[in-house]
Parts: sequence; structure tokens; C-alpha cells
Amino acid sequence: MRVAATLALLPLVLLSCASDPYADLPDPLFAAYDGKAVPGAAVLVVQNGEAVHRATYGMADLEGGLAVSAETNFRLASVTKQFTATAILLLVKDGVLGLDDPVDGILSGMPAVADPITVRHLLQHQSGLQDYENLIPDGFQGQVHDADVLELISGTDSLYFPPGTDYRYSNTGYALLALIVEKRSGLTFPDFLATRIFTPLGMEHSLAFVDGLTAVPHRAFGYVVENGQASFRDQSRTSAVLGDGGIYSSLRDLQRWDAALSTDQLLTDSLRTLMFTPGLNGYGFGWRIDTFAGHRRYGHTGSTSGFRNVIHRYPDLGLTVIILTNRAAPDVADLAEQVAARYF
Repeated sequence: MRVAATLALLPLVLLSCASDPYADLPDPLFAAYDGKAVPGAAVLVVQNGEAVHRATYGMADLEGGLAVSAETNFRLASVTKQFTATAILLLVKDGVLGLDDPVDGILSGMPAVADPITVRHLLQHQSGLQDYENLIPDGFQGQVHDADVLELISGTDSLYFPPGTDYRYSNTGYALLALIVEKRSGLTFPDFLATRIFTPLGMEHSLAFVDGLTAVPHRAFGYVVENGQASFRDQSRTSAVLGDGGIYSSLRDLQRWDAALSTDQLLTDSLRTLMFTPGLNGYGFGWRIDTFAGHRRYGHTGSTSGFRNVIHRYPDLGLTVIILTNRAAPDVADLAEQVAARYF
């Protein structure tokens, strides 16, 4: 398909807004993010493949005096999960992984109680595995990595529920999915993402961040704002886990990602249909599927130390809203809904 084949070649002008009714108007929705002394926000609205609104507010780096721009890379937090799920589906497409393959046949060290768990269970938060955050020992120093998650659960002897019978949102499951990508591809998780997703789509500055090995260009740092004062809060002890939330990306790159989700450039139509098919509690593969104001919606939020993000796609309207922020609060899902309502 010509559109898919040329996505990676589109220049930065792709982000120019063809018809932006809010371009020159102060937006009260984002007043709290606007200024030279506050952490900021980046907002993108895409309609029928065109950027119709883009706005940036505030600062990406208060200490360095760097403002937010369309190239600013924010830590996506759980918005990462759609990329992890896509990596798994690429391996399914390659024929080296099955959605119903038992996880204990891929990863050594899984607890015996996890024998019935499949790849599909992990993707749709139906594994019942314990939350690794609750298993971190008191007094633990440093940061947890994906491999540590497997070690943490290896000694567990119970699940929250039998696999496939219920839903419980699980960062544990997505950390294990990153390890499965590594096991079945022979690449590190960051290298697989770069080779199979970011480079083909022209997402030139997106990456899974590994401290000491990679640097984030145009990086936004995280903050918490309390009583009108911003304090640095960029990392936590779980920030190094990649599969559940370790990707950094920008408005510029995420527009390319959004466009690819409507083409066969990465995944076949049948695999994309699987991705957006709701399971228990309306969760597909890395996406929540629901409705808003009567319109079908695919979306995900991301929340971590110093960052709050959201992506909402309305496939029947050809509409996507993306908001990235580098502050710990507030939630931005309601902001995305208010922005989207302007274009319904």
C-alpha cells in the first residue's frame, strides 16, 4: 500500500496543522501547564490522517530552561504497553510465537502455579500473577528490571485467580512479555523495538530507555507540583522495567505510530483486529476498548513518577487525541475527552 510504504519518509512538516481553530487562542484547558516555571504538556489531534491541532505548553526541563516542543520525548509509562503488545504480534506474524503458547515453556523460572498461563493471558491481563510491585523487598536499593520481575514472582505459590477467568491489570504480565520478545527474537527488547517498529516507521527519537546505555534526545524530565511549586521527580525504583512502561516518545513520532495503526505496514489486518478485540473488562492487546459519547474508542493512559499521558483513538471518526505531560498529577484522560469533543 503506497500510504504505508511512505510513512517513514514523511518530513517533520507532517505535523503542520491543516485546520486548527485553536491555533492562536489561549486554551483554558491547559492554563495550568503554560508558563516558564511549570512542567508542561504536548497536545496533538489527528483527524483523517492530518494533524488538525498541535500545541505545546510549559517546560520540558525546568533546570535546563528547555521548553516543551513537538520533538520533546516524554516517558510514556503504560502507553508503552501497546508497543509491547505489537512486538509480540510481530513475533506471531513471524511464526515464532503463538498467542496460546504456555509462558512456562518460553521463560525458565516461572512458578509452578503459573503453568496454565499463556501469552494471550499476559496480553489481556488475565494471568492472575501477583503484582511485582508488592513483592519488592523492604529496603531494596536501586531499580527493578524486567528480569528481576521474573525472579520476584518465581517464588510465589498463588495467583489472584485461575488464568483466563478474571481481569486484573498487571504490570507483571507486560514485563514478562518483554522477556518473551527477547527470548523468541534473540534481540534485546530495546533493539527489537528499534529494529521492527521505530526505524520502519521513522520514529527517529523514540526508544526504550536503559540508563547508562542510551540517552533520550529532547528529554522531558518528570516533576511533581505541590502548592504551586515544582519538584524534580523523574525516576522511581520501577522506572527501569521496560515492558510495562519504559518507552520515551514525542508528538512527532506518535503521529507516525498512529498512522501505522491504520495500515498494514507493521501488522496485518487480522492481527490488528485481534489487537483491538476486547477481552474481559474491555481490554484488548495493549489497548482499552470502550465508548465515549457514543463513539467507539481505543485508548490507554500512562502514569508514572513525574509523568501523565493518554492516547485516545476514535476509529469510526478517524480521530486521535494524544496528550503528554511531565508532571505526576493530575490525570489527563478527562482533558483528552474535552479536546476530542470539540471535533465530534
